Amino acid sequence: MNKIKSPKKSETIMSEIVCPNDTNPMGILQGGKLVQWMDIASAICAQTHAERICVTASIDRVTFKTPAKVGDIITIKAKMTRSFNSSMEIFVQAWAKKILSQKAYLINEAYFTFVALDDNANTTSVPAIKPGTDTEKKEYINALKRKTNLIKTNIDESNTRSN
Repeated sequence: MNKIKSPKKSETIMSEIVCPNDTNPMGILQGGKLVQWMDIASAICAQTHAERICVTASIDRVTFKTPAKVGDIITIKAKMTRSFNSSMEIFVQAWAKKILSQKAYLINEAYFTFVALDDNANTTSVPAIKPGTDTEKKEYINALKRKTNLIKTNIDESNTRSN
């Protein structure tokens, strides 16, 4: 595939409101629900970029920074950082906003990896990314470092188990 795309072309912004059925008994947004919303936003981003059905391959460490509560508006931003052969890394941030104060605050961020599939559910190539801004260029470089570290970690763990 020879296409080259800007990360801006597939950037996805999604909003949700925290309803009582999205929370625990304390009225705090359940972590699993937030991760589900983040996964959907990143899937839209990946599929828009790849122009193919894409599936979640991995999610890096998910850290819950601050809780969101019933009535908060959640805004999720998903943006491509880099594409490889058939996989794509997407940086996802989730923000909560209090209605009365209009104060917004970061509640979560994570890197999602998606893989594009062809009509037979086999992996298929995806368009390359051409970062434009300084932030996009930094994320592009760091995505390769994260992937290289993940591969190294998996090899090290595999060697440890077989010894």
